[in-house]
Amino acid sequence: MSNGDDESADEEKPEADSEAGDESTPESAPESEAPPESESESATEPDGEDDPGAGIDALESRLDETEARLEDAETESDLDAVEESVDSIEADLSEAEFPVPEPEDDDEEPEDPKEPLSDRIDDLRDGIEEQRGPYGEDVADAAADAAGVIRDTRWTRDGEPEVTAAVSAFLESAGAELDTEFSTAGEDEEALAGAVESVGETAADGRLDADDDADTIAALLTAADTLDSALEDAEEWSDLEIAEQFAREGFYDRLNAENRKDFPPELGVVRIAEAENDPERILMALEHLDSEFMETKCLDALRRLGPEEALEPVQALAKRRNVPAIEVLGKIGDERAVDMLVDFVDSGNPPLQKATLRALGEIGSEETTQGIANALADEEPAVRSAAARALGLVGDTRAIDPLSDRLADETEANEVRGSAAWALVRIGTERALAAAAEYDDDRDYTVQFEAERARDATA
Repeated sequence: MSNGDDESADEEKPEADSEAGDESTPESAPESEAPPESESESATEPDGEDDPGAGIDALESRLDETEARLEDAETESDLDAVEESVDSIEADLSEAEFPVPEPEDDDEEPEDPKEPLSDRIDDLRDGIEEQRGPYGEDVADAAADAAGVIRDTRWTRDGEPEVTAAVSAFLESAGAELDTEFSTAGEDEEALAGAVESVGETAADGRLDADDDADTIAALLTAADTLDSALEDAEEWSDLEIAEQFAREGFYDRLNAENRKDFPPELGVVRIAEAENDPERILMALEHLDSEFMETKCLDALRRLGPEEALEPVQALAKRRNVPAIEVLGKIGDERAVDMLVDFVDSGNPPLQKATLRALGEIGSEETTQGIANALADEEPAVRSAAARALGLVGDTRAIDPLSDRLADETEANEVRGSAAWALVRIGTERALAAAAEYDDDRDYTVQFEAERARDATA
């Protein structure tokens, strides 16, 4: 153990050592004992927390190197390696934490230091995809596109042989490249399209390698491009003017010096077609002539004919709330139009509602009875009247009570009461006729007239 004297000596010793040091060591010596400044800075580089720029610089350097490798890549294997490098960089960037600097302006959003690096990663991935391939699957896609054009296009008489020749040339080129014989099972569009697709299926069956067969794949894609160009040049129906289309379809064949008196001449064709009960030419004019005048004339003719063939094209117009088209649907009388028409009953548009109710009555589906009966409460008397007559046309006995209520309402408009009486007579059952017959001395002539008809029918 040491005593107090020893401790005093120990306390004095550092001072003595200091003095000794002052005599033997130059003044610059203490500074040389501190680590160099560059060593202190490098110690912060690995984690990037004290100097985030160091971590960002390292990632940017790796991205620079990866971009250079992408430029030099020649094979799929090279691109796979580049993609692995990009994946690694992206994973490291995701785990890295960099402080977000405060913006100079308080209204500005702070800039994420990772964002420029993420953008470069995205650009690299895009570059990898651009350099990959082409593959046999690309040939299949090109062939499928061409086959779709062949199937979906209406070709003219001149265009059909052009398409056949283009497909034959494509099959010959593809056969030479794939050492396979391709042929068509016929010259119709389906056979030609199927033959083109068979080339794509063969190219995509695994026999072609993106690196080893790059020239073959390129040649097949060139052949597909040539086919596309030939199909684009082939004459299709839409290339013709409307008048030329009509002429080729025989639209004007019925016109002659004696009946060619209408202008435009298409109006004369529509009138002749109606007289001959030939809806096909009327529908052709409706579809292709961009004229409100001719649309009206075509719909007028179709309303008088009511042909079943007109259902789909006219229904397309009716969906746009075209009143004349709705009237045509009523004359056609096909229940397939009911679901669409019912939606218009409470549209709040009286002209549309009246045409719709009339059409539903003419179609006569009892499924619409309730929807039509609801219109008996519409605020417009003309709509209530149309609903009553529609119920009479449908003939559903469930309508007897609501019609009787309208007829019995002394405050109701005479127009509505007259229509209700007419509807009851039209339904014609004993109960319906009895309900109408009670009003044979009514103040309104129409109601009285229908009541007398009902009484005569039950006599």
